Amino acid sequence: MLASIFIVEGIRTLTRPESRADAVRPLTDRVTPLLERTDPRLPTDPLTLVRVKAAADVVAGLALATGRFTRPAAAVLAAGLVPHTLTEKGGREPLLRNLGLLGGLLLAAVDTEGRPGIRYRTSHAVDRSQRSVRRAVRTARREAKIAAASAVAARRLPG
Repeated sequence: MLASIFIVEGIRTLTRPESRADAVRPLTDRVTPLLERTDPRLPTDPLTLVRVKAAADVVAGLALATGRFTRPAAAVLAAGLVPHTLTEKGGREPLLRNLGLLGGLLLAAVDTEGRPGIRYRTSHAVDRSQRSVRRAVRTARREAKIAAASAVAARRLPG
């Protein structure tokens, strides 16, 4: 459900990018020098940037909706929502809607779907490694004691 608005709006923007290009022109005018310094081959015209963002929204929305690469897809959608929120006019309602969407996307971006997170898995791996080392040390000590006892017994044997 969260992805549906991005898919629908992305398709709508891909079919009619001119309507959105005029709205984002003030933002693209500020971002254009940064893009040109980063790589002169990057597109800087508002129409192309709107199309790129719309395509990213559709692809990431489909990925999120189908459950494939949900965390990266949610991160892409959240990153694309920030400039959209900055350029959208309309007062409090669109702002609150976008903040709600952003919150949902951020939750989806950090959700591990019930699996343990990286922090838990690494600490668990460290614990297992430490237990394994302690077990190896105990075994080595036990074998050293057996070897020492065998050496003492061997010295007592005649011959």
